[in-house]
Amino acid sequence: MSEPGQTPTSHWISVFLEAQAAELGAATNTLLAYGRDLKDFDAYLARQTRDFVTATRENVEDYLVHCDAQGLAKSTRARRLSAIKQLYRFAFEEGLRADNPAIQISGPGQDKRLPKILSEAEVDLLLDAARASGRTDADRLRNTCLMELLYATGMRVSELVSLPISATRGDPRVLLITGKGGKERMVPLSPPARESLAAWLGVRDRQDDAAREARLVVSRFLFPSRGKLGHLTRNRFYLLIKEFAAAGGVDPTKVTPHTLRHAFATHLLANGADLRAIQTMLGHADVATTEIYTHVLQERLSELVLEHHPLAKDGARKPSGKISSDGQ
Repeated sequence: MSEPGQTPTSHWISVFLEAQAAELGAATNTLLAYGRDLKDFDAYLARQTRDFVTATRENVEDYLVHCDAQGLAKSTRARRLSAIKQLYRFAFEEGLRADNPAIQISGPGQDKRLPKILSEAEVDLLLDAARASGRTDADRLRNTCLMELLYATGMRVSELVSLPISATRGDPRVLLITGKGGKERMVPLSPPARESLAAWLGVRDRQDDAAREARLVVSRFLFPSRGKLGHLTRNRFYLLIKEFAAAGGVDPTKVTPHTLRHAFATHLLANGADLRAIQTMLGHADVATTEIYTHVLQERLSELVLEHHPLAKDGARKPSGKISSDGQ
C-alpha cells in the first residue's frame, strides 16, 4: 500500500531507493541517478498507458530503443537499464510483481561487477567490535547477536531486523527464516551464533516480563524498536555496521549489511560447501544468482597467486635457456 500522497509507481521508487541505501550502502549521488532514471522510465511508460506493474519485456526494450534514438551515450543507456533491472529484481523479491520483465534483457557495455568481499579476518574484527560496542550490556548483547546471526545465516538485512522472536524458539541449532514472497527456509546456526542468540533472548525475556508487569504491549520482534515499524530499521543497522567497521579498523567503505551476506556465501564456498546448499540458505530462486560467488572466489585466488607466488613478483627468476649436462 502506498503512503498518503504517493502514486503506486512513486512508492515503488521510494521503497526501492530506501532499500538500496540501507542494504547496499548506495551513495547519495547513485540514489539520485537511480531516481532520475526510474522517473524517466515511469514517464515513458505513462505515455504508453503502462506503469511499473503492467510493463512487459517489450516495453522495457522499446524504452531502450527510445533512449538510443534520443542520442544518449552507451554508458547512460546501460545505467538506465541497470536501474530498471534492479528495480524489477527488488519488486520480484518483495512480491510487488510475480515476474521480472527485465531479467533477460542485456544492455550496451554492461560489465558484471563482482560483489565486494570481506576476509575472514575482517569479519572477525567486525564481530569483536560489535561485542564491545554499546552503552549498556543489553546494547552489546544485541549488537553481538545481530552480527553473529547475519554472518552465520547470510540473511538479507530486511529479514534480520524484522525477525520475529517466535522464529528463534525451539531447536537452537537452526533458524526458520521467512524470506521474499513469504517463502520459508531453514538455516543452521554456528555455535557462536547460538550462544549470542541465547544471551540476547535472556535480555528479551526480561524486557517482555517488564512490559507485561507495566501492562504495555509486548514486542513480537527479536530486535524491537520504539519506531513505527516496531523493529530495528534497515537504516539504523546500516549505521551500526559502519560504526563497527570504524571501531574494528576495517575500511567502512567495504562494509554494508549486504557484504556480510556476500562474506557468508564466499567463505562457505571457499571452505568446500556445496553451491546448491548455499543457494538454499541464501534463499536464491535460481542457482545462477548464487554462481556469482564462484567468480568471486576465482578472482580472489588469482589475486593471491599474483601477490604471493614467487614467479609473479618483480625480479622473479627467469629460465636461463641453458641445457643441463644430462641433456634435459
